[in-house]
Amino acid sequence: MIIPIPDGYFTVVTYILSAILGLCVGSFLNVVIYRVPNKMNLAKPASHCPQCGYKLRFYDNIPIISYCILGGRCRSCKKHIPFRYTAVEAANMLLWIACVWRFSDNLIYMLAAMLACSLMLCVASVDLEHKIIPDRFQIALLIPAIAAIFTDANTVWYDHLIGGGAAFAVFLLLALIAGKLLGREALGGGDIKLVGVLGLLLGWQKLLIMMIIASVSGSIVMLILKKRSKDDESPETPFAPFLSAGAIISLLFGDALIKLYLRLLLG
Repeated sequence: MIIPIPDGYFTVVTYILSAILGLCVGSFLNVVIYRVPNKMNLAKPASHCPQCGYKLRFYDNIPIISYCILGGRCRSCKKHIPFRYTAVEAANMLLWIACVWRFSDNLIYMLAAMLACSLMLCVASVDLEHKIIPDRFQIALLIPAIAAIFTDANTVWYDHLIGGGAAFAVFLLLALIAGKLLGREALGGGDIKLVGVLGLLLGWQKLLIMMIIASVSGSIVMLILKKRSKDDESPETPFAPFLSAGAIISLLFGDALIKLYLRLLLG
C-alpha cells in the first residue's frame, strides 16, 4: 500500500530541519564569539561555565531549551548566563529559515546566504563587545562571497567584483581623509576589509542599500547615545553591527527593494 505524501510535506520538513540546524549552529556561534577574540582554541576545552568552570553536560547545552529550564543561570554556581547566548541561537535560527524562504530555488546560493548570515552575527557580536573584527571572519566570509559571484541569479558576476573593489577603495579613502581631518582613526581596518568582502558578496547595487541602512541606523543610534552621554565627546560606537544588519537585510530583500524602487521611479 502506497501512502500519498501531502502537498507541502517536503517544504514543512525543510523549514523544520533548517530551524533545528540553525539553532545548533547558533550554539556553536556562541563558542566562536566567546573564544575567537580571546584567542582560545575552538575545540578545547569543552564547553564550560566561565565563572566556575563547570563542564556543561549535553542536557545543559540544548539551544534555548536549556536556558529556559535553568532560568538563565549556571546549574553549578547559579551565576547569571548572558541572554546573548540565547539571542544568537534564536537569531541564527530565524535567519536560516528566512534564507530557505527566500532562496529555496537556488540551493548553493541559499547555503552561501546561510553561512554569510551566521558569520555576520559573529562579526556584529564580537565588534559590539570587544570593538574588534578578527581577520578570520573576513577570510571566512570570502567563501559565501565567491559562491555568490557564480550563483546569484539576479546579479551578473562582474557586479560583485565592482562592489568589492569599489567598497574597499571608497572606505579606505574615507578612512584616510577622516583620519587627517579628525587627527585620529575614524574607521578601523577591520571595517574597511569587512565592507570590501560584503561588497563582493552583495554586488554594488545591494551594497548601496546596505550602506544606506547602515548609515541611517548608525547615525540614529549614535545621536541617541550622544544625547544620553554626560561627556561632550561622542561615545565610541562600533560600526560593524550596523554594517552586518544592513548586509543581512540587503542579502535577503535587496532584490525586492531594488525592484520596488525602480517601479516607483519609472511609474
